[in-house]
Order: sequence, then C-alpha cells, then structure tokens
Amino acid sequence: MRNLLLVLACGLLLGTTAGCMIPAYSADPAQRTQQLLYTSEGLRQVLDEWERIWFLDQPDHTSPYRTHGGII
Repeated sequence: MRNLLLVLACGLLLGTTAGCMIPAYSADPAQRTQQLLYTSEGLRQVLDEWERIWFLDQPDHTSPYRTHGGII
C-alpha cells in the first residue's frame, strides 16, 4: 500500500511538470514566431477588455473637447 501511494505521489509530481518536458511552441522558427505573435496579441487585448469592464474607456469629463461619451 505504501509503495502504491509513493508511486501515485511521484506520478502526480512528474505529471505536473509535463509542460517543461513537452515544448509549448513548435521547433520551426517561422511557425514559433507566428505562435508567439498570436499569444502576445491575445494578451495585448486584455487591457482593452479590463478598461471596458470597469468603464475606463469612457471620455474624460475634464477634457477641453465636448464629447458625448454615451450610446447614440
């Protein structure tokens, strides 16, 4: 029973490190560049979504220009 638990614990520990043993991106430089661009493009849009959720993308009321800021 002790050996079984030891094997399961080792398997669990080794199973969580599979991301380090298996490469996340392709070995081909052109394809890897494309994959990294797609990944960074998705992360770049997180800031826009955050501002939209918290209504930070609305125009500032202290701006010198008159803007509507609502839905027309």
